[in-house]
Amino acid sequence: MVRPDAEGTGINDLLTLLTTPDLEGWEDVEAKIRVEWSRSGSHSVDYLLHRAIEAMETDNMQAALEHATALTDHAPEFAEGWSMLAKAYFHSGYYGPALDALQRTVALNPAHFEAFSGLGVILDEMGEPEAALRAFQTSAAIHPHQPHISGAIEDLEARTSGEKI
Repeated sequence: MVRPDAEGTGINDLLTLLTTPDLEGWEDVEAKIRVEWSRSGSHSVDYLLHRAIEAMETDNMQAALEHATALTDHAPEFAEGWSMLAKAYFHSGYYGPALDALQRTVALNPAHFEAFSGLGVILDEMGEPEAALRAFQTSAAIHPHQPHISGAIEDLEARTSGEKI
């Protein structure tokens, strides 16, 4: 079995490891996956991603949108760029464009658990609980250790089954 601290572990091995029940150190595995996803192979693309992240961290959504848009314009095949653009749109209150960017993210990276979780949040807020449930279930199948995921699934299952909460 691959250990979370194993050097040279490939992304597929990390994703497989992440599904291990009761995995200790899942946070480290998740962090390594995120590092792998953020590697574009281009210094200029990596720079734009870094600038978008910095703008998000300082709550400068206009700059985050600008950097993330430039990122997706220059590297439309880079899933993490679309994920960053989705975050910037979401935090700016633009749910439609955020949904589009998340759909592009999962089309490019079908294992992007964060994008599926984001889809769940937005779909739920837009009054689509069945679709939100499917998105959260997909996210949980990829990364079952996410702290918020089981509660979101339980809530949506109760709401979509007609049970009173």
